[in-house]
Amino acid sequence: MTTTPDLSTLTGDYTVDPAHTTIGFTARHAMVTNVKGKFLDFTGTLHLDGAEPSRSTASLDITMDSIDTGSPDRDGHLKGSDFFNTDEHPRMTFRSTKAESLGGDDYRITGDLSILGTTRPISIDLEFNGAAKDPFGNERVGFEGKAEIKRSEWGLTWNAALETGGVLVSDKIKLNFDISAIRQA
Repeated sequence: MTTTPDLSTLTGDYTVDPAHTTIGFTARHAMVTNVKGKFLDFTGTLHLDGAEPSRSTASLDITMDSIDTGSPDRDGHLKGSDFFNTDEHPRMTFRSTKAESLGGDDYRITGDLSILGTTRPISIDLEFNGAAKDPFGNERVGFEGKAEIKRSEWGLTWNAALETGGVLVSDKIKLNFDISAIRQA
């Protein structure tokens, strides 16, 4: 049963549960469709301060070789030197620098996203989905989040021109997060 408790009772340290979390993205392909993907290997921690949300923090470490778009050929291209160059840059990281309540169940976390050795700030809008104790006794919290980035700002500039105009891969990438985290004892 999901309940929305007094947020001050949620204060504590949490570990992102990779079995119940999705870190994904959407890119426009060939100017006509969206390609969705996700990362399968990542770790993350949250420190929630329910009484003072601005003191909350988040950290994510994503293994770039774990990219999955449903196409092994495309995944191989993304892992190569045209995109993520995973041999030289095996991880993407996010470290929060600011958290704020936007009212109701809405929050924004700002932090440093590092890709290909380039670090730039991003803001992620989050919705608090609730808290519950699962059947195994774990105290869980859930958040849904989204952000948009321009991949070129991290040096991800490979592209191909289309005969009909436009490019093969959009510069704008939509990031999405469905996060389930377990409170640490």
